[in-house]
Formats: sequence, structure tokens, C-alpha cells
Amino acid sequence: MNPTVREAENSWIEKARKGDDDAFANLVDAYQGPVFNLCYRMLGNREEAEDAAQETFLKAYRALNRYDSSRKFVNWILAIASNHCIDRIRRRRLQLFSFEDVVPLEDHKSTKPEAAVFESEYKKEVQELVGQLDQKDRAAVILRYWYDMSYDEIADSLDLTVSAVKSRLHRARKRMADCWMETQVVENISQGREHETSYI
Repeated sequence: MNPTVREAENSWIEKARKGDDDAFANLVDAYQGPVFNLCYRMLGNREEAEDAAQETFLKAYRALNRYDSSRKFVNWILAIASNHCIDRIRRRRLQLFSFEDVVPLEDHKSTKPEAAVFESEYKKEVQELVGQLDQKDRAAVILRYWYDMSYDEIADSLDLTVSAVKSRLHRARKRMADCWMETQVVENISQGREHETSYI
């Protein structure tokens, strides 16, 4: 982060802690985009994501005096957002959802099968695969591959150990890869049958 921006952010936080609503409004303006995007990726519904984002900032405002300034504010606010969304998903017991704008990271190239889902050009397939993960696995994947958080930062955000984060990410990638491979097999079989029919 630019030092000047960081100084402004620290100033807003200190003023907001003293009850300056305008200062907190500056924090909202600065981070409403990342917060909304995370909520939308977690919940898959624009209206619910907007509501969740508002709740996130309300929770942050109430907890601002407990914010540790040695921690990145963006990570702190995203942690609140991800945990709030996890609670929402648990309450509604929704197992599947889809994303609208999924862009896998290009620098995770690998010949391993589990990496194929992040290299696939089929956005819809990736959306469906991530939607099959449970709440915390889903949050871990989003924070890692869409927000580029470190294992330590994800562990802190989701109240997990670093080893648990690595385990969840490994399991999530494996499950997504297995599902992706199964989908490809089914599609290949279907295409083969269509090809055979065309010669009958």
C-alpha cells in the first residue's frame, strides 16, 4: 500500500474510533468494493451481498476499538465479511451457488490434475465447482485465489491453524479437480455417443 494512503487510512481509523462518522465513511468508500465482491462470491446473490456488506461495516464499526493496527485493515474487514457470510450460509443451509465473475489466477500453472480447474477456460464449470465446497473451504479458496492472502492471513481470518488452512485448500483443490475430471469424462462419453449416432 502507498505510504500516503496508509497514513490516511490510519488517520481515518483513529478518528472513527473517537466517533468521527465522516472518517468511517471514508473507510467504507475505500473498501466497499472488495467487501461487496467477497460477499457476492460467497453468497451468489447481489441483493443479499449488498445486505451482507452493510452488516459487515456495521460489525466493523462496533468492533473498531478492538482492531489491531499491526494487522492490515483490508484483511481485518474481509475476515469480518467472510465469517458473516459463512454464518448466513449456515442459517439458510444453501449448499450450491454460482459466481458471475470468476477469474482464476494465471500464475498457478501446473501439470497436476488438481490445478486444471484453475487453468480451465470454462468459467461456468469453475463457478459450479467452487459452489460445491462447504462454507469454510469455499472461504479459504476465495481468500487464497481471489484475494491472494497468505496461509497465515487466511488462518487468522477464519480462526483456523495454518495446517488446517493448508489441509482445507488441498482437500478443496482435490475435490474440485475430481469433479472436473468426472465432468470431462461424462462429456466425452456423451460426445462419443453423438458421434456414433451420426453414422447410423
